[in-house]
Amino acid sequence: MKIVCIGRNYAEHIEELGNERPDEPIFFLKPDTALLKNNDPFFHPDFSTDIHHEIELLVKIKKEGKSISKEFASDYYDEIGLGIDFTARDLQSKAKEKGRPWEIAKAFNGSAPISNFVSKEDYDMKNVSFKLEKNRKVVQAGNTSLMLWTVDEIISYVSQFILLKIGDIIFTGTPKGVGQVKIGDRLVGYLADKKMLDFEVK
Repeated sequence: MKIVCIGRNYAEHIEELGNERPDEPIFFLKPDTALLKNNDPFFHPDFSTDIHHEIELLVKIKKEGKSISKEFASDYYDEIGLGIDFTARDLQSKAKEKGRPWEIAKAFNGSAPISNFVSKEDYDMKNVSFKLEKNRKVVQAGNTSLMLWTVDEIISYVSQFILLKIGDIIFTGTPKGVGQVKIGDRLVGYLADKKMLDFEVK
């Protein structure tokens, strides 16, 4: 399986980082070694002093497909979840300054905590709310209605370039409010009112 992550899919997040608004979806990959499951703790790596949380809605691909048209994209997933795209912002900034790829800042071990998955049938995919609390304070809150590209548009776009396989996970982008995590922080993520993530930074 692979992890496909969509960047810059919420306008206010683009603004908070001072990035350029893209004309088409931006995506990058994380390896399966980035996965962190079962609310296991996230161990803050020594190579960065500025790890940021980025809460995201996830979709899990249920059947293989390539060059999927938008009108059929919803047939390729039936489960959604929550995940955090941990980002070593200091390493990312350094790589960007030098014009280098920045997987080093996104793909490290444990950089993709994920929740269990639930049926999408319980949600209106055009209006799914989600949020992240850090130490009992809401730091990020998003809704799929604010996405620049919908889930179906993302699946269709990515599949033009990469064959999507059963079990692949797509991170669909993060809303505004990204920020630093430190050892001792507790992160709790909600899909609507359902608690999906609850783990500590160690």
